[in-house]
Amino acid sequence: MNAAVASPTPLFPDLRRLWSDAPAFTKLSVMLILALLPLYAAMAIDTRVFQGESPWMKPVKFHFALAIYAISLAFFARYMPATTRASRRWRWFTASVVFAILAECAWLSAAAMQNTASHFNTDIPFFTAIYNLMGAFAVLLTSASLAMGISIWRNPNTGLNPAVKLSIALGLILTFLLTVITAGYLSTADGHFVGTPVTGATLPILGWSREVGDLRVAHFLSTHALHGLPLLGLAAARMGDARGPLTLVWAGAAAYALLVAAVFVQALQGLPLI
Repeated sequence: MNAAVASPTPLFPDLRRLWSDAPAFTKLSVMLILALLPLYAAMAIDTRVFQGESPWMKPVKFHFALAIYAISLAFFARYMPATTRASRRWRWFTASVVFAILAECAWLSAAAMQNTASHFNTDIPFFTAIYNLMGAFAVLLTSASLAMGISIWRNPNTGLNPAVKLSIALGLILTFLLTVITAGYLSTADGHFVGTPVTGATLPILGWSREVGDLRVAHFLSTHALHGLPLLGLAAARMGDARGPLTLVWAGAAAYALLVAAVFVQALQGLPLI
């Protein structure tokens, strides 16, 4: 008699599920990436300079960041209850999040066309007036991670190792909580620098100041909690099925929050990360 052969566990998750589990977020991510083509074209054609770089650089950075955020949400959506994903309430909520992200991108491109600042702009009344509205949209789009994290936490049928499930849920929830705190303070400040740079020295790629405090460091780490903590959960899951991995995930979440707090306080003191 032939013994039944168990089907092997796939090495990688089925990425085709992005289109079925979270079509709105997946389509949005593709749109944001494709929209980089005209942005890069504008950067090549438009020779104007704003604050030492092309005015189109900021929209490009945000398109990358928001595309990564959207596709990350699309990936984690598979661990929500199927009934929640299919509900009318969730569809309307995701539609509002997509609208908020598109509005943010349109606002950034409008500022680039005017060769002016989108954030902390006190020179043009229109951008000053719309700044608070864009802040509300930013809270709305970030709240998607909170709603998804809570839904995954409550879902008993994710099929995940408990440590991985906990790390995903905590990562998504912390993304919202930490971002609201750091970005909320940043929005009330006069700019992202604490101090006055002299030479303008910055870290490569990231652009963080090497001379004065830079509030963007804490903001960056806050928005990427949904990536950092699941990686810890995957490592913790290799420890077995005891409660040790869960304790490690909780400790890792606390350490991550403390790290964000530390770099935030460091920036407030006017000290650069490096």
